[in-house]
Amino acid sequence: MTKPLMTAIVLAFFLYAAFVPRSSHAQSSQTLDVKILNFPETQQVKGSVSIEGTTSHSTFFKKEGIVVPTSRRNELTELTYAGIVETDGFTSISANVQGEIKSGSFASGTIGVLLIPDEEPILRSFRDGKRVPFPVETTATVKSGDSSYFDSVETLQRVAFPRYRIYLYNTVNKAVEANIYLYLTN
Repeated sequence: MTKPLMTAIVLAFFLYAAFVPRSSHAQSSQTLDVKILNFPETQQVKGSVSIEGTTSHSTFFKKEGIVVPTSRRNELTELTYAGIVETDGFTSISANVQGEIKSGSFASGTIGVLLIPDEEPILRSFRDGKRVPFPVETTATVKSGDSSYFDSVETLQRVAFPRYRIYLYNTVNKAVEANIYLYLTN
């Protein structure tokens, strides 16, 4: 190769390197500075972080066909127990109750689903003091002469505890068959 040709090739290489924009993406051998914004003291992020697969931002809980006799809202011994819902990791809950009154004629009343924090001091206050602290609640109100089918207006409420006990009550003078639908999101 001649000296002028070699000079031209070297000059072309340097001009190319100087004026062609470089990719801003990291190569596999490059180290990047990453800034992690830590959460409160209980959620400090240290070391490597990875997520595999998809992450869930919501969950759905349903319980159907629960027979609920006539009961009073503030009387724990009269309520119908419907299980426990785990709410840890979620920030809000949409609660719904729907169903059918098991008679063609009935008095006006309310059918409700009541979520009570599964914490002993709160349950003791409910059991012994007839108080319902920190409830998540939704109700369906029916009037005498209405259809025997009922449903609540959807309510969106904040989740404040990691677990709730689910109870139903029915102030109508006839038994009802109720369905509970809970949608948890974060």
